[in-house]
Amino acid sequence: MLAKSFLVSTMFFGLSVVKAVPSPAELSKRQSITALSTSQITSFTPFTWFASAAYCNPSATINWSCGANCAANSDFIPVASGGDGTDTQFWYVGFSPSQNSVIVAHQGTDPSSAEADATDVNAFLESLDSALFPGLSSSIEAHSGFANEQAKTATTILSNVQKAISAHSATQVTLVGHSLGAAISLLDAVYLPLHISGVSFKFIGYGLPRVGNQDFANYVDANLQVTHINNKEDPIPIVPGRFLGYHHPSGEVHIMDNNQWVSCPGQDNTSTECIVGDVPNIFDGDESDHDGPYNGVEMGC
Repeated sequence: MLAKSFLVSTMFFGLSVVKAVPSPAELSKRQSITALSTSQITSFTPFTWFASAAYCNPSATINWSCGANCAANSDFIPVASGGDGTDTQFWYVGFSPSQNSVIVAHQGTDPSSAEADATDVNAFLESLDSALFPGLSSSIEAHSGFANEQAKTATTILSNVQKAISAHSATQVTLVGHSLGAAISLLDAVYLPLHISGVSFKFIGYGLPRVGNQDFANYVDANLQVTHINNKEDPIPIVPGRFLGYHHPSGEVHIMDNNQWVSCPGQDNTSTECIVGDVPNIFDGDESDHDGPYNGVEMGC
């Protein structure tokens, strides 16, 4: 959930100009857009519930007693949880036997928290902290607010992911989140493999804003398995604007108005079947689409 103040403050960032007639390359992208099968869509649902559960208080997620969000993945084994929802977004780490994966989840923006909103509007690109992201080129830049939020819990998340891997002999780590939580989890997905070897990592995000620059997006494409799911006319995935230097990585899945899910190849695909083409600026967006539903799941606790 992103507060309306976020939308107002990012109107400038979301503006875009009308594009000319699409090039042959753009037409090729549109032709390669494919619909997801029912089984493919259903395979995301457990992770949707995991992302939604991140909105629940840590006192509930550590005991996995957070109502429908927890009941949807009833065999989940929590390892740690934290955050206060104000200075630090809620988060949790645990192991899912059903998915055979460690799960890391971060809370999205709480509209009752002005400080969390301020994080979202802090839209300046900066190089990632070399202490947390050793060996990465300084040309790889991320939104400073998102990077600062990720840094608050980075080492704690790392130690608990290592604990979960050891306890459950895990070979996969899946990072999930919605909105700001998706942005933090994507940065975690870049961060953790720099410190943990011998396991695979994948990211599944919902309503993901743009997190970094072109080099960031290229690095993600080259090194991570990423899916970011956008719902209908949600305006959040089109901010901050591309003209400010921000770019999405590949891996978009767009839920269209007819509720068909399609896979959009490439970065920031401009087809009208994908979020950038469907929502050319935030005035064409609908904030009510941000929380879902994602195959029947509304984000929140």
